[in-house]
Amino acid sequence: MKRTLILSIISVAIIAATAMAASLTRAQEVNVTGTWNISVETQAGSGTPTITLKQDKETLTGTYKGQLGEASVKGTIKGKEIKITFKVNVQDMDLECEYTGTVDGNTMKGKVKLGELGEGTFTGKKQ
Repeated sequence: MKRTLILSIISVAIIAATAMAASLTRAQEVNVTGTWNISVETQAGSGTPTITLKQDKETLTGTYKGQLGEASVKGTIKGKEIKITFKVNVQDMDLECEYTGTVDGNTMKGKVKLGELGEGTFTGKKQ
């Protein structure tokens, strides 16, 4: 009887620990699907593009619309780390743009590389 009670208590503890771990994992998942209002600051100036993202596990796809034009974006999200890239043509010059940073709920921030135009920082807020 004692042995059965101890095994029952251990089983309940294992189930509770497993449920808690699963809950923590879900709480740490980030969902960036949606439209983001971005604010970019560089030495060459500032801008306020919109990036619309669709997330499929760690893979991101979407669109960029801003001062540099419009472009398809691709990227990744791993934990809270985000990376978004796209290419645009500005005055017959191809620019490879890259946003890298972190996501915290409905906000993100990080660094931006705008090809030969320079580097800067960005912040974003999900609509």
